[in-house]
Amino acid sequence: VQLQASGGGLVQTGGSLRLSCTASGRTFGRYGWFRQAPGKEREFVATNTWRGGKAYYSDSVKGRFTIFRDNRNNTLYLQMNSLKPEDTAVYFCAAAGRDYTLSYYLTRSSSYDYWGQGTLVTVSS
Repeated sequence: VQLQASGGGLVQTGGSLRLSCTASGRTFGRYGWFRQAPGKEREFVATNTWRGGKAYYSDSVKGRFTIFRDNRNNTLYLQMNSLKPEDTAVYFCAAAGRDYTLSYYLTRSSSYDYWGQGTLVTVSS
């Protein structure tokens, strides 16, 4: 099983970036994105079921970020719009072998079994 994230970079405030994550080796129950800013703990960003149900977002990104998956090539995406300096972080894609229905589990990094290597997003002010 392998997750490979890409798409990070430097962008100005208000700009957009699309992160990608190729997934191989098996199918999953759920996938998500997390991020970790310098000196801070890893935090939840967004998640959805592998089959593409209702997405769930952190309050800090709701309305600006969109999580989705391309079924044709098993690539996970995080479309990030209206970026802010506080979005600066290393972004990680993650996948879980099973699905969860309780929001308590959706946002916890321990619920996800597989992780990509991270891609750096820097938003300049």
